[in-house]
Amino acid sequence: MHVHIAYRPSGSLARAASPLTLEHRRHAAGLVITVLGEVDMTNAAVLEQYVREHASPGERVVLDMTMLTFIDSSGLRVLENLHVALRHAGGSLHLKGVHGVLARLMEITGLLPILNMESFTGSPPPGPTRP
Repeated sequence: MHVHIAYRPSGSLARAASPLTLEHRRHAAGLVITVLGEVDMTNAAVLEQYVREHASPGERVVLDMTMLTFIDSSGLRVLENLHVALRHAGGSLHLKGVHGVLARLMEITGLLPILNMESFTGSPPPGPTRP
């Protein structure tokens, strides 16, 4: 499943300024959700809702952030909210592919030691291939 969302200054939703694509698949590691594009105040709630809709109680959720190009404070807040919500439901949130600005922001805000950083052992799960 693909979800594309972006925000235009006029307030309408379209595939334009802040693209976000979410894809999910089941894997031995749990539910894997690939986040492609940007997470900002215009679409952070979409990410949170998507994870909540697809995660089962007690499930391990891996957010693959390898293709994330931008995140702002509302996106960081969503990651923290999901971490707490999944933990309370008996599950867990893990982040894969944290790099660049996201890693630095997580370090500055103190989220780095709180959230689970993940790397798959062996072959990565099947997913979209990017040039």
